[in-house]
Amino acid sequence: MARITYIEHNGTEHVVEVPNGMTVMEGARDNNIPGIEADCGGACACSTCHVYVAPEWVDKLPPRDDMEEDMLDFAYEPDPERSRLTCQLKVSDALDGLVVTMPEKQI
Repeated sequence: MARITYIEHNGTEHVVEVPNGMTVMEGARDNNIPGIEADCGGACACSTCHVYVAPEWVDKLPPRDDMEEDMLDFAYEPDPERSRLTCQLKVSDALDGLVVTMPEKQI
């Protein structure tokens, strides 16, 4: 289980425990975290679960694959280093303490 902090664009923080094996997107969805829409349900077919990963976490996460890179092209104001799709981040003990911030909007 990992404790993940989701920060809304307005600064509101939500700290939740997400079971290993789920995705960061599923953790947000199951805990009613606003700002992650996940329209495709986690199939990496949209960009509505886009977040900015805290700088200290960028190098701790697995690299983006080609599909995630392609979908991030459709995200609102993607950051070349910090943007990730939460549906592609599998929760494990290694993600304990992860901090993600939602963009102003999802498109």
